[in-house]
Amino acid sequence: MSADSTRAPEIEALLVEGRTFAPDPGFAARANATAALYDEAEADYEGFWARQARERLSWFTPFATTLEWELPFAKWFVGGEINVAYNCVDRHVERGLGDKVAYHWIGEPGDTRTLTFRDLQREVNRAANALRELGVRRGDRVAIYLPMVPELPISMLACAKLGAAHTVIFGGFSAEALADRINDAQAKVLVTADGGWRRGRRVGLKHHADEAVASTPSIRHVIVVNRFGEGAHMVEGRDHWWGELTARQSDQCDPVPVESEQMLFLLYTSGTTAKPKGIVHTSAGYLLGCSFTHAAVFDIKPDDVYWCAADIGWVTGHSYIVYGPLANATTGILYEGAPDTPNWDRWWQIVEDYGVTVLYTAPTAIRTFMKQGEAFPRKHDLRSLRVLGSVGESINPEAWLWYHEHIGGGRAPIVDTWWQTETGSILISPLPGVTTTKPGSATLPLPGIGAAIVDGAGNPVPQGGGGFLVLTRPWPSMLRGIYGDPERYRETYWSRFPGMYFAGDGAKRDADGYFWLLGRVDDVMNIAGHRLSTIEVESALVDHPSVAEAAVVGKTDDLTGQAIFAFVTLRAGQAPSDALAVQLREHVAYVIGPIARPKFLLFAPDLPKTRSGKIMRRLLRDIAEGRTLGDTSTLADAAVVDTIREHSGQAED
Repeated sequence: MSADSTRAPEIEALLVEGRTFAPDPGFAARANATAALYDEAEADYEGFWARQARERLSWFTPFATTLEWELPFAKWFVGGEINVAYNCVDRHVERGLGDKVAYHWIGEPGDTRTLTFRDLQREVNRAANALRELGVRRGDRVAIYLPMVPELPISMLACAKLGAAHTVIFGGFSAEALADRINDAQAKVLVTADGGWRRGRRVGLKHHADEAVASTPSIRHVIVVNRFGEGAHMVEGRDHWWGELTARQSDQCDPVPVESEQMLFLLYTSGTTAKPKGIVHTSAGYLLGCSFTHAAVFDIKPDDVYWCAADIGWVTGHSYIVYGPLANATTGILYEGAPDTPNWDRWWQIVEDYGVTVLYTAPTAIRTFMKQGEAFPRKHDLRSLRVLGSVGESINPEAWLWYHEHIGGGRAPIVDTWWQTETGSILISPLPGVTTTKPGSATLPLPGIGAAIVDGAGNPVPQGGGGFLVLTRPWPSMLRGIYGDPERYRETYWSRFPGMYFAGDGAKRDADGYFWLLGRVDDVMNIAGHRLSTIEVESALVDHPSVAEAAVVGKTDDLTGQAIFAFVTLRAGQAPSDALAVQLREHVAYVIGPIARPKFLLFAPDLPKTRSGKIMRRLLRDIAEGRTLGDTSTLADAAVVDTIREHSGQAED
């Protein structure tokens, strides 16, 4: 293949955002991070991570070698022995923080629990002893299929206490998806529940677990949390009630020291084949990445009340509800339910009631709140909030500004973060008090992180251009492979651009060197030879005052190859009309250019999203093309797709 044939056209960067927000001097004077971190890390990035590892983590045996790197396989902190649960719980109790709150848990119906670090230690120890009674040992795998209840992080930490690996399977997955993941991991024990609450409804889990276990021969025992208090079908000899099993255990359990590269967990993410990818994360490097980024990116102080409004079933919850916050002895919020139950001000009531100081959520949630209007947050005192975060996908500038004004009161800095399941922790983000921010930009790679944007041949793209986001050197929290398939790991992440990790995302850099994420390269549209990012067109649509949220996809077109099909959700009080559709098309043409004008535009009451808040553009492409829908099992509300399909014939063109 010639060099020219490998050179894909650049992703065209058309949208320009000129507004900037400099750090507040008062905030900067007290900030955890300083600009000197960048200089230290650039001078010696291995030395930088070694210092962080020695200062932030507690070791049973100190490490001898910071990094062994045989591309694409990394080993960090070689020779060191550590226990992740000890770092997240026990050491804080030992240093006098036992009475500090670890979690404020809020159930959707309004029931609550408060767990101090001493409470958490007792519960983790009992759960670890229960797993040990059922035969779990160091190196074994435990599957966890739970709603957002305290037993979820307790189960994860109990596995870590024993040196066993966990695989958390999102509670919205089907029995088939659960079975696939259990079988790939060869898990010995499944921890589940009778169910959980979602939008005022009881969502059952035990029947899915029973169906899955029928085809998972590695499972020997099932532990069941009795969330509803009404019992469930139990198989004698196999199934155990959590409460009964843990109640008879000792609340003392010594942590098992493990090597730094011991697998901490598997987390499955979708691949291009039907077989899910089991992403491997190990102990020391992953924990360091979570701890450092949580402290630096969110400027965490000892008295903060921190809320990551994600689901622990996804990597955001692993890293920024469980491991990062607990490693830093941070008080966290754990919320079971949906943001609109019983009303659209539920989140803001929680912020007010618990004095939340740091909020980390998805752009989709922010745009959904925009759609409902400012009245809901205005009802509550949100002055406790001092840092706001965004995660999951690029945040468009108008949503950024709404978040800044109506949730942060124009005071709280926003950290727009980029990372992935595979990266383990945040890699590109502003540092509050250090970085001048731009609405919609993740700004710059964090200290110690090497990132670049290249064209299809792997050549650096000049500033102002768009291309493929790559990582140019190893980092501590990086994935260690795909479970049981090292060649798939090499092929998936390291073959496209030799010597570089390809993230799968498109990005651009502006004249100041700031990174702007353009979405998955799969979401790039080829319009008459122009490769346009869905993110930029969506941002232009949301820039219009009538629009709360938008998603665009490419639809096959005989003339231009693909045509832009826009799905638009309006703000409360706005009504769809032919005139508004024309106005929105022209608005995009004005903001970006005529090439980006949508050919099709459909008003939709909502967009199909996962429970983690990501828009499922794959389903929107199916709708635009008139195809049979693909898998909808991870949708937060499957009825949304049916509603959109009913109206798809009304798309304006």
